Amino acid sequence: MPVSDVYPGLARLAERFGIAQEFWDWKGRHQAIPAETIIRVLKAFEIDAATPEAADAALVRLDDELWRRPLPACTVVEEGQGVHVDVHVPSGTSVEVYVRLESGETRPAWQAENSTPDRWVDGAPIGEATFWLGDDLPTGYHQVVARTVAGTHHASLIVTPGFVGFPNRMRGERIWGYGTQLYSVTSERSWGIGDLGDLADLITWSGTRQFAGYVLINPLHAAEPAPPIEPSPYLPASRRFINPIYIHPESVPEYATLGKDERKQVKALLREAQAAADASGIVDRNAIWPLKLQALRLIHAAGMRPARHIAYQDFRSREGVGLRFFALWSALTLELGQYWLDWPEEYRSPTSPAVAEFAEAHAAEVDFFEWLQWVAQSQVSAAQTVAEEVGMPVGIVTDLAVGVHRYGAETWMMPDVFAQGMSVGAPPDQYNQSGQDWGQPPWRPDKLQELAYEPFRAMVSAALRRVGGLRVDHIIGMFRLWWVPQGLGPTAGTYVRNNHEAMIGILALEAQRAQALVVGEDLGTVEPWVRDYLSRRGLLGTSVLWFESGMQGEPLDAQWWREYCMASVTTHDLPPTLGYLAGDHVRLRHDLGLLTEPLESELASAQREQADWLGKLVADGLLDPAHADDPVEVMLALHKFLLRTPSKVLLAGLTDAVGERRAQNQPGTVNEYPNWRVPLGDQTGRRLDLAEIFQAELPRRLAAVMNGFDSQPDSRWA
Repeated sequence: MPVSDVYPGLARLAERFGIAQEFWDWKGRHQAIPAETIIRVLKAFEIDAATPEAADAALVRLDDELWRRPLPACTVVEEGQGVHVDVHVPSGTSVEVYVRLESGETRPAWQAENSTPDRWVDGAPIGEATFWLGDDLPTGYHQVVARTVAGTHHASLIVTPGFVGFPNRMRGERIWGYGTQLYSVTSERSWGIGDLGDLADLITWSGTRQFAGYVLINPLHAAEPAPPIEPSPYLPASRRFINPIYIHPESVPEYATLGKDERKQVKALLREAQAAADASGIVDRNAIWPLKLQALRLIHAAGMRPARHIAYQDFRSREGVGLRFFALWSALTLELGQYWLDWPEEYRSPTSPAVAEFAEAHAAEVDFFEWLQWVAQSQVSAAQTVAEEVGMPVGIVTDLAVGVHRYGAETWMMPDVFAQGMSVGAPPDQYNQSGQDWGQPPWRPDKLQELAYEPFRAMVSAALRRVGGLRVDHIIGMFRLWWVPQGLGPTAGTYVRNNHEAMIGILALEAQRAQALVVGEDLGTVEPWVRDYLSRRGLLGTSVLWFESGMQGEPLDAQWWREYCMASVTTHDLPPTLGYLAGDHVRLRHDLGLLTEPLESELASAQREQADWLGKLVADGLLDPAHADDPVEVMLALHKFLLRTPSKVLLAGLTDAVGERRAQNQPGTVNEYPNWRVPLGDQTGRRLDLAEIFQAELPRRLAAVMNGFDSQPDSRWA
């Protein structure tokens, strides 16, 4: 029913679940959240708050549930800070509490003062005792153990590093790297889509000829196992597993054991895939993947030598039930269709008897999808090995998406962890003035807490495996996310807080263990303290030149840029620099009906912004005024400006290096623009392959800028 006022019980529930009742929009205007939105969001937490009476009853029930629990499910603390834990036991009974470290060592806990009165729950009094766990616990995943009259109880205790900083391999020095969408970067040997073999070659060139320290790529997350395939790497079926479309079949060791006929079949499939890519003019996953899949089935059928089989079985054991469930979902999807909610009821749970029977009957198919993950991970590892061999301090920096597809593998594997009836998005801002609905269901913070953040831990650990760094898309989502009740549109959403101490802490812990660089994309509407918090924890933010401005909207002087950030001129949600300078982003949004202001007004605003930057470049001696009308010279000068900043990690787009103008993505659209399907091209839009890039002159000029040289040497050893 329509509700216009937030009553006290509803307000207390909103506060308890971290649901915002107000916010300030991108123009600085205060916005109150309507009660209807809050009620809808609480329903996703399985809380009925539709009336004042229902809200009050929910509050009592939640308090009772808290007291029924002997220990909190999960406690997260920063190293050196120490922590108290409340324990609930039958009133008047004793309890012993200690910590069991992940090493197996135990540490005592000490009882502290607690004068909280007993609470009657289920007709009996429950008492509360507080224990101090100490402030010298090592980082890691530990357990709190409580021995009571009712038995022994265990709960998770996660101690996270206070500061991550830069990996040792950087030696405190500034580095720069290329950013690219891997699927767009093809070679003569790839299957019409960039793959992990192409990544290794790109790393070789970037590290040896360009002196780059890393290559940033799009998320490699798993997509659907059959067409239609979601083109956005930021809307995956699973963030824990890899999209096997990035496998280079001929680099799989078993390819060498194929017979003559099988090799002919693979080569024919390769030619067909390349022809399909040429005919489409885009990165056509739907045409390419079925052909590559056939080739991979042929290679899988060849079998493995004993040592390879041992390594594969070890991978399966390490990945455990998560890998098996993902492979099952993949096999079931081929049989029953992509939307698991439309499957027969008996197949909608991974632990059902029907799914177990299916797994047994289709064991070879399940094994095939597990094998694909092993091969994909092996090729990621091989590419990172190349980075190490050519002396890159970081190597691969992969990307972590905000969420997953509503009907993908993760929502089938653990549906209770996701908020039903909700989507993640963003409120209106300068560049998306109607707001955004990304169609992704958010994780429920309360369920993550109950599960000791195990799904999140597994995902982050997998993302950091055998890479040098991780970019976290919209890292602000680990603090709060804009939840959009389905059917109401993005303007009717609200922010819901996550436990950032837990999520950022676990991210920091996994990064410390992997000795990896972590960069958080913290663009858009951000609470000011968040950037300070990320910096204090040693996690980098993101600075994009076009968004960096001073108090009066003027270009931000280089000295005021952040040290702990990845600084770039542009980003994948904007056109490359040459396109941006031409105003392509404004005209495109106008053509797609995404502007709320007249085209002429937006173009004039963009031109004023660029004029300010041109003036800044000339004043700083970075651009000859005679070259102010030359977009390539301006692009190079903009990158020179990055070197004036204190930022320790600089990013150049591979699109800028080749003169591409087209954007990879236009937020707010799906198929109105070929998002995430634009192959890498030159200034005319002609598709480029890696061999041409290696010989081109513009990349050499940009590399010289990024390295601070007048001209780029052929070799660092020359």
